[in-house]
Amino acid sequence: MDYKNRRENYRAVLAGDVCVHPGSVFDPISARIAEDLGFEVGMFAGSIASGTVLGAPDYVVLTLSEFAEQIYRICRAGELSLMVDADHGYGNALNVKRTVEELEAAGVAALTIEDTLLPMAFGGGDSDTNLISLDEGIGKMKAALSGRTDPNLVVAGRTSSIRVSVDECIKRVKAYAAVGVDAAFLAGASTKAEVEAVSSEVNIPLLLGGVGGELTDKKWLGDHGVRVALQGHLPFQAAIKAVYDTLKALRDGVAPGDLRDQLASPDLIAQVTRKAEYDRQIADYLG
Repeated sequence: MDYKNRRENYRAVLAGDVCVHPGSVFDPISARIAEDLGFEVGMFAGSIASGTVLGAPDYVVLTLSEFAEQIYRICRAGELSLMVDADHGYGNALNVKRTVEELEAAGVAALTIEDTLLPMAFGGGDSDTNLISLDEGIGKMKAALSGRTDPNLVVAGRTSSIRVSVDECIKRVKAYAAVGVDAAFLAGASTKAEVEAVSSEVNIPLLLGGVGGELTDKKWLGDHGVRVALQGHLPFQAAIKAVYDTLKALRDGVAPGDLRDQLASPDLIAQVTRKAEYDRQIADYLG
């Protein structure tokens, strides 16, 4: 498949002067819905991958191959520019290089590699302030960039160091920018003061996760170098609730006909499954 256009579209977002909210997706259908609704970017998080592929919490027990396989399914379903959270790259710097190679082949437009100490260390808890050393972080970013064969693929350095201090975050973002990452993902940023402090010191686009409170002002974010700001992963949460509520109602004896108003219409199902295209192929190829 040709992923050039979707990667160029993502780079256009980074090169612009406004902030966009990505559509959080988790499978081919959700990605098609996001594309049909006009989202410029889709987001597939490691936490959501753990939930959809394994039914597991976000404890990084997912494997690279499982992650890449679900990404491929999402990317082949449409033309949405997909960004993904590749966590720590599934190991050391060599694993990071392999991760980039696999995810590029799967079709992503952008990926993030983070400097958190993952997976959970023995006796160390799961704090986002457990960071690898700056030198190791730099090595991972270099390895990620070396694994890229398509120059249009966006490689972003992700850091939660802002939870340690703004100064530590600035130091790390500058170091990652110096080796060539295309953007910096600030995990844990929660105030305008934090974002402004970082944006005033670096010259690469910023990405934010789970924005709320005073960081919901898209114009302000755009004016301060933020090009993509996540809004959480509500579609997956909504899907879980919808399935649970429907199955519970049926188990409790509610008649299927009484649930009709809560279900996707045949027209919507036909749209998201691309039924018209399949029907055309039947006519063309099966006579």
